Amino acid sequence: MEYRKILHDMFAAAIDVAKPDRCVPPHLPGRPKGRVIVVGAGKASAAMARAVEQHWGGDLTGLVVTRYGHAVDCEMIEIVEASHPVPDSAGVGAARRILDMVQGLTSDDLVLCLMSGGGSALMTLPALGLTLADKQALNQALLRSGANIGEMNCVRKHISAIKGGRLAAAAAPARVVSLMISDVPGDDPAVIASGPTVPDPTSLADAQAVLGKYGITEPQGVLDALARGSSETPKPGDSWTVRSETIMVATPQSSLEAAAVVARNHGITPLLLGDAIEGEAREVAQVMAGITRQCVRHGQPILPPAVLLSGGETTVTMRGRGRGGRNAEFLLALAIALEGTANSVFALAGDTDGIDGSEDNAGAIITPDTMARAAALGLDPKKFMANNDGYSFFEGLGDLVMTGPTLTNVNDFRAIIICG
Repeated sequence: MEYRKILHDMFAAAIDVAKPDRCVPPHLPGRPKGRVIVVGAGKASAAMARAVEQHWGGDLTGLVVTRYGHAVDCEMIEIVEASHPVPDSAGVGAARRILDMVQGLTSDDLVLCLMSGGGSALMTLPALGLTLADKQALNQALLRSGANIGEMNCVRKHISAIKGGRLAAAAAPARVVSLMISDVPGDDPAVIASGPTVPDPTSLADAQAVLGKYGITEPQGVLDALARGSSETPKPGDSWTVRSETIMVATPQSSLEAAAVVARNHGITPLLLGDAIEGEAREVAQVMAGITRQCVRHGQPILPPAVLLSGGETTVTMRGRGRGGRNAEFLLALAIALEGTANSVFALAGDTDGIDGSEDNAGAIITPDTMARAAALGLDPKKFMANNDGYSFFEGLGDLVMTGPTLTNVNDFRAIIICG
């Protein structure tokens, strides 16, 4: 059986079910009496905007900001590209214009907000007294720290003029409908893109606690802003929330289920282990390796041929200077952990947005002969792991998964096939 192809087919199915042209149109709201303003941010936001235009059938205007290389042609909605994961001035300019667009609306107007993963960095507007340089330094520190997405976005909300519900609050009394493609564990709308249209249940104290937990002591401007207490976010129960609605149009769970259908069609039994798995990539790999060995040796918790499917977002605490990516790191750690017991194991891990971290690959693949081929080429997996250099390891083997930008984002996808 062509297990490599099956892995690719499952990954493709996971991505396809979350493509905006499939998942956005069924959830478009009814037309309002007044104006329609479309705004948004994220790696999928441009493709979402195009889907809105193609299926709306009426006048609208707006602006969305997406990552460089993720733009698509739209006729009525302006597309701006900006930097991710570290914000730049293009993202600041777009955020300021978006905030201006929703000012002065009436209760007859509709703001359609298109949000997806990456929106937090792409739609950046520093709170009063902070600079873009402050936010860039903070983002870099958070990305290096190993903080999970919820923790990072808790901090980001409290130093922003547009996140944590502030965009929807500015649009009041207009109706706000947010269509979201989830890239976060648990599909919490307050975390996706730092929830610009969602009231924030976290506090300034929570944000300070995140920085303390990871020993982040700069930039000083951010620490001072959090200490002043003047940047608390809008909260559940605020008056504008009754006019704000959130709709999840695509989720990691739906993508895992689509991959499971592919597996069954090939006579492989799927076992979904969870769509919200977090933790250090190498530690998650250890757990997955343990489950895999149990399947190989004892047929538990499922008899081969089977595939272990999971989603979520792991993290990587940088120790080296290699070309990482959390999915490449996960797979390299999995290959090391399974060495000697992986004669019937194939696996793929990839980011559904097509970009593993900041590299040009979506992820990679391991096969039963991964370690043997590496040894023949003089590639020491443990040295690559110590340098957080999973990309270079799999590049040397020709086992990177390259999709290019997929124009959607439902988090990481992992599939481990146990052949039997």
